[in-house]
Amino acid sequence: MKPAIDLLVERLRGLQPTTALVLGSGLGSLAAAVEDAIRIPYADLPGFPRGGVSGHTGELVAGRLSGKPVLMLAGRVHYYEHGDAAAMRPALEILAGLGVTTLLLTNAAGSLREDMPPGSVMLIEDHINFSGANPLIGEPSDRRFVGMTGAYDTDLRKALGKAAERAGIPLHRGVYMWLSGPSFETPAEIRMIRMLGADAVGMSTVPEVILARFLGLRVAACSVITNLAAGMTGAELSHQETKDMAPVGGARLAAILREAIGEIA
Repeated sequence: MKPAIDLLVERLRGLQPTTALVLGSGLGSLAAAVEDAIRIPYADLPGFPRGGVSGHTGELVAGRLSGKPVLMLAGRVHYYEHGDAAAMRPALEILAGLGVTTLLLTNAAGSLREDMPPGSVMLIEDHINFSGANPLIGEPSDRRFVGMTGAYDTDLRKALGKAAERAGIPLHRGVYMWLSGPSFETPAEIRMIRMLGADAVGMSTVPEVILARFLGLRVAACSVITNLAAGMTGAELSHQETKDMAPVGGARLAAILREAIGEIA
């Protein structure tokens, strides 16, 4: 990790953010809002994971958001791309090596609730790992036994809730379930997932939460709702629907994050 950290220290020119954000689909406007932005393609960072999902830029953006120093990862690598749940570990280790202590994660997700339609934003209060994978499999040290009772930091969730109130944006709260993807769920799977207590379902974020807690970072996460889950409308799901709807909820989440960052960073 040292070559990438050394390169970033040089390129950041004294900027020392303690807060980083991972931007999912629809959050490009937030990266565009960074002031005095320094943009570095993932390909320029030694050891940095590179994804191949359309709609994910694949660059690190550093600068100031609402006057506060931040780092943003515009795009992530998903488990379904390579079958590696720990694909984002190098990126998060690099962030931690730069002095980041707080990680804000965003994603696009399907809703299991009629009262949380496409375009909504959900604050993740807890998650269910239903993928059968874990990014700490193979970690040799006893640090692999990471407690997840308080995975989603209470103070960060409160700050995001207050920011949503100040911005006048409804913020739903719920449980996110991670499945491996890349195929979407069947209606039968969605009925099962609902019975297990999830409010939204998606293909990312949970591995990063586990890795972040392993690295000692504070974590909060939000989902941009892009669709109602399989079987709820009778329509087939598609990645194009995700790309089309993500900017709607993404604009709302971006406004919440801009409002919250002053308290968090």
